[in-house]
Amino acid sequence: MGISGASGAVYARRLLECLLAAGHEVHLVVTEFGRRLLADELAVDRLDLSTLVPALAGDADAAARLVIHPHKDVGAVIASGSFLHDGMVVVPCSSTALGYIATGSGGNLLGRAAMVTLKERRRLILVHRESPLSLIDIRNMEAVTLAGGVIAPANPGWYLGPRSLDDLVDFVAGKCLDLLDVPHALKTRWEAAAQSNAHPSR
Repeated sequence: MGISGASGAVYARRLLECLLAAGHEVHLVVTEFGRRLLADELAVDRLDLSTLVPALAGDADAAARLVIHPHKDVGAVIASGSFLHDGMVVVPCSSTALGYIATGSGGNLLGRAAMVTLKERRRLILVHRESPLSLIDIRNMEAVTLAGGVIAPANPGWYLGPRSLDDLVDFVAGKCLDLLDVPHALKTRWEAAAQSNAHPSR
C-alpha cells in the first residue's frame, strides 16, 4: 500500500484499518508529500499503528502485520519481483505519483514497487484524487491501464443514501477491497441499496 500527496488521507486510514482488522499483512510506503498529507489532514506526526489507525492502537498482532518501509529505500523487499503479494493500492494517488508510475520511474520506493507490480502482472490500483484532469493525467491513466493497472478514482457512490462522511469514505475503501478480492462487510454495493430501499434520485 502506498500513500502519496493528494488529499484524501481518510481513505488510506480506512483501507489500512480494514486490511489489518481482517488479518492481512500490509507493507506500507509513504512518500514525503504523503507524510505531509497525513500530518495536515489527520495530525499524524509519526508512522506507526497507533497514529495511522487509532482504532487498532494497542493491537500487538495488527502492529506485527504492519510493515512500514522508508520511501527512499529502493532496496526494500517490496521493490523486488520475487516478493509475492496479492496486489498494491496507492491511496490517495496524486498526479505526480501517477506520472512517475506511468513512465516506469523507480526513483523512490513507491514508484519502484508499482513498476514491479505491473511487470509481474499483479494488481495495481491507483486511487486518483485530483480534479480536474489535464491531458497529461488522462494519458498517464491510459498508460497505466494499458500496462494492466486499474485507475479507481475516489468517486463515492450516492445510491446508498450516505448520511455521514464515514459512509462516503467506506464506499471508496470498499471499492479498493473489492478490487483486491478481499471480503468485507462494508455497505458499498448496489444490492445493499436495494435491500434498504435507498434508491438514487431520478
